[in-house]
Amino acid sequence: MRKPKLTYQRPENGEQVMSGIVFVNRNGLRWCDAPKDYGPHKALYNRWKRWGEKGIFLQMMEGLAAASPDPKTVMIDATYLKAHRTASSLRVKKGARGRLIGRTKGGMNTKLHAVSDADGRPLSFFMTAGQVSDYTGAASLLDEMPKAQWLLGDRGYDDDWFRDALQAKGTQPCIPGRRSRNEPVRYDKRRYRRRSRIEIMFGRLKNWRRVATRYDRCPTVFLSAVALAATIIFWL
Repeated sequence: MRKPKLTYQRPENGEQVMSGIVFVNRNGLRWCDAPKDYGPHKALYNRWKRWGEKGIFLQMMEGLAAASPDPKTVMIDATYLKAHRTASSLRVKKGARGRLIGRTKGGMNTKLHAVSDADGRPLSFFMTAGQVSDYTGAASLLDEMPKAQWLLGDRGYDDDWFRDALQAKGTQPCIPGRRSRNEPVRYDKRRYRRRSRIEIMFGRLKNWRRVATRYDRCPTVFLSAVALAATIIFWL
C-alpha cells in the first residue's frame, strides 16, 4: 500500500509569507521547523533570503525612521551578538567581504553598532566582526547620523577626532572622558542618563532569538533579521 503524499498549503499572499518569516525569526526556529500553516518552509526561506539580499527589510526600517521628525538628541552604542556554530565558519568565497564574525574572549561574535533617537528607537545599523573597535562603527555611521543638537555615547567613543567631527556637523557630544585622559572632560551628567534607553533597545532586540544568536552565515541576511525585529518592535 502506497503512503499518501504529504500536501502543503501554498502561500496565498505576502501577508502569509511575512507572518511565517516573523514567526521563525522571533522564535529562533530552523526553517524546516516552521508550522505548515505558513506554507512550505523552502518557499519561506527562499523569499526571506531573496528579500534580505535585496535589502528590503533594512530599507523598510530606515524608511519608517526617516518619516519621523528629526530628533534633537541621538545616541550611539554597540553590542555583541553570539554566533552559532552553524554561522561561525570563517571560510568565505574568493572576493567576498567576509562573514563579519570575529573571535573575542567570549567566543565567536558579531558586533552590532546602532544609532537611535532619544526614545531608543533605532535609526541606522552597522555590523562588524566582534573584535572591531567602536571607533570603526562610529566612523561608518557618522555620515548617516541625522542632524541633531546632542549625541550621547559612552567612554568607548571618547576620541578627539570623533568630537571634532560631531561639532563640524553642528552636534554637541555628551560623552564622558576616558580615565586615561590627563584633563577631565565636561559633559552633562543629567542628559547622559538617557543613554540607558539605547541599551534597553538592544535588550528588546535580543528577545528575538535569531537576533540574540546569529544562525545566518550571510551578514546581509542576518542584518535583515535585526532590521525586521527593529521595525516590528519600534516602528509599527
